[in-house]
Amino acid sequence: MAGHGPVPSSCDCFVAMPPHTASPAVIFAKNADRPRDEVQEIVYVPAATHRPGDKVQVRPCWGQRGCRRQVPAHPRQPRAQPLALPDGPCWHRLGLERGSSAREALEVMTALLERHGQGGSCKEEPEPFVYHNTFLLADRNEAWLLETAGRYWAAQRIREGSRNISNQLSIGSEITAEHAGLRERARSQGWWSGHGKFSFARAFSLEKEPPRMEAAKARLRAGRELLQRHAG
Repeated sequence: MAGHGPVPSSCDCFVAMPPHTASPAVIFAKNADRPRDEVQEIVYVPAATHRPGDKVQVRPCWGQRGCRRQVPAHPRQPRAQPLALPDGPCWHRLGLERGSSAREALEVMTALLERHGQGGSCKEEPEPFVYHNTFLLADRNEAWLLETAGRYWAAQRIREGSRNISNQLSIGSEITAEHAGLRERARSQGWWSGHGKFSFARAFSLEKEPPRMEAAKARLRAGRELLQRHAG
């Protein structure tokens, strides 16, 4: 019930795949910090074929669904765009609708991100609440971690083992795919020298993060340690 008990304060995801799972299965989970009184709508939308140039209306409905999960992050890159798509769950729905695998969902979401950017409020409250999005996408064969900073993005493919995310950028130099202009953006802003190993998280994370984001670092470490401890 709204107003009772502690306020949710963490948003964490993980995926575990063989050989870290005891059976040949994929385990996928999320702990959300969305407001407790937020409506979780169940809406059926019939399949449709759209012609080139058709516009599809998306509206925020913050329920999170399917094997596509997102957590907030706060990188350096400005977020707001005048014609941007709204918050992360809208990206979920489009990825689920148009992609039949984690890789296809990644391609759908990054193409839309590059074209439209991300913006808008991230919850139904008068005061502004905005963030960039990080996603964990999974199917029965593989998983992809997608982290964003405005229109820029980096992705890491996960074929085995486990991976977790917690309210921050976490992809270092283990980049499988990226925005074509990602490194030039970091170099032009002085976030990366242009020489040596490139780390997405180091280049695009804020030098001084909000207290809540600093606290998330401990959750990220603890989640990684738990997954390693229980591997197999």
